[in-house]
Formats: sequence, structure tokens, C-alpha cells
Amino acid sequence: MSITERLAEIGITLPEPAVPVAAYVPAVRAGNLLHISGQLPFDAGAVMTGRLGEDRDLAYGVTAARACGIMLLAQIKAALGSLDKVERIVKLGVFVNSAPQFTDQPKVANGASELMQDVFGEPGRHARSAVGVPVLPLGAAVEIDAVVAIKPD
Repeated sequence: MSITERLAEIGITLPEPAVPVAAYVPAVRAGNLLHISGQLPFDAGAVMTGRLGEDRDLAYGVTAARACGIMLLAQIKAALGSLDKVERIVKLGVFVNSAPQFTDQPKVANGASELMQDVFGEPGRHARSAVGVPVLPLGAAVEIDAVVAIKPD
């Protein structure tokens, strides 16, 4: 089954990849690695904002992380032409806009991690960091970047 077929099976339609909001590019390929810049969570075209543990709860954070994951997939597809060229998701870096007492960043990050496993299977299992931060660009609740291994041509 192709990754496109897998996305359809689990009900995911990829959005248009978000354009950079500053002086950077969405993706850089170095050898067989593709580095994807941090992606924000979008819902109905708007950035999902807020601070976990303050004005947003864990469920909202998980949903935001999944939305970041979907945008990562859109960026990967735009960079490679096809998600079937992905050999493995190597690492996700997850940044959670969170209040000092909020300590469930790993649970928030699972929203994206579980998505990658659902889409790619075993090659979707990855290394990860999940870090609480006091603020993110545009007030986003979550931001996620990625390193992806590409299949040889």
C-alpha cells in the first residue's frame, strides 16, 4: 500500500504546505536526510494558539501536535514529490507553549508521534524531544520540526 493510499485509509487529506513566516526555507536536503523546519498547527486555516496548562488543556495540545504532524507530511511531500520516498522518520523536535506547572509535553508530542507511526508503520517510529517553552511564533500552542531519512534513488 502506498503512503497516499494509507493517508486516504485513515482519513487524512494533506493541506497546502505553509509558507515560511521569516527568512528560512521549509526543507533542506543534505545527502539522504531531509530537515523540515518547525511547523505550526493549523485548524481551518488559522494557527492553533494558546498555552498548555494555562488557557489550553492536554487534549488541545495533542490535537495541535497532530496538526503539526500533518503539516510536516505536507512539507515532506512538497520537498520529495512523494511520501513513498521516506525511508524513516528519524527524529521529531516538539516544542510546547506551556505554563511552568505543565509537565505533560511528552503526552502532547504523542499527537505527532502516533500519527507518524500510523502513516509509515515501523519506519514512523523515531527519536524525539519534547520541550516546554514560554512562547512560540504567532502564539502557537505547539511547533514541531523533523529529520527524515530518504530512500536511495
